Formats: sequence, C-alpha cells, structure tokens
Amino acid sequence: HVQLVESGGGLVQAGGSLRLSCEVSGVTQCVGWFRQAPGGEPEGVAAIRRGGTASYADSVKGRFTVSEDKAKNALYLQMDNLRPEDTAVYYCGAPSGGFCHYTSVVFGTRGQGTQVTVS
Repeated sequence: HVQLVESGGGLVQAGGSLRLSCEVSGVTQCVGWFRQAPGGEPEGVAAIRRGGTASYADSVKGRFTVSEDKAKNALYLQMDNLRPEDTAVYYCGAPSGGFCHYTSVVFGTRGQGTQVTVS
C-alpha cells in the first residue's frame, strides 16, 4: 500500500524556482508528478522509474527536474524558470499499472496535493 505526502508549494514570481518534495511510503517501482489547474484536467508532468530513467511533458522539459533520494524515501521536483501557466495543484503520483511514464502518473495513487502559484 503506497502513501504519498507532498510539501513545498507556494507563491513565486515568473522566472523563479520552487522545489516540491514527496514522502513515499510503501513499495512502488515508479513515482512522478502531475498537476491540475483550476477547471482543467490532470496533466502528467514527470515520472521516474526507481533507480532508472525519467520522462517529462514537453511543456516542462528543460525547466523541471525529477529526482529521488532512496535513503530518505523521497521524491523531488525542481521547478525552474516558472511561468504563470505552471500554476496548479501539484500531486505526487504512483501509477497503478506497470507503465512508467509521465502520462501514467495520473492513474493510481496520489497525495493530497500542494498549490503552486506563479504570478
């Protein structure tokens, strides 16, 4: 049974940076991030296979970096050069199936979410 708890959201000006953290408990081979803007659909952002490669949505590629710290059971999302369109609630996700990709993190276990607002 996987449990995910996010932290690190906040308000930042365009061009700024934030780092989100996710505490991961339980066994999962794939974790990642997705976001949901007001009135919008969930959008996969990034995913990483534990100890393996990462995938990113085109909208964040080159600006966001997903990483993990196995010793701390933690997942991170470093967000640089933030834009107003990045404003959303960000969720840590663990896909329920075996496909590890940024598009699959919206389907499965999720945390409670953390708000990111870019002005």
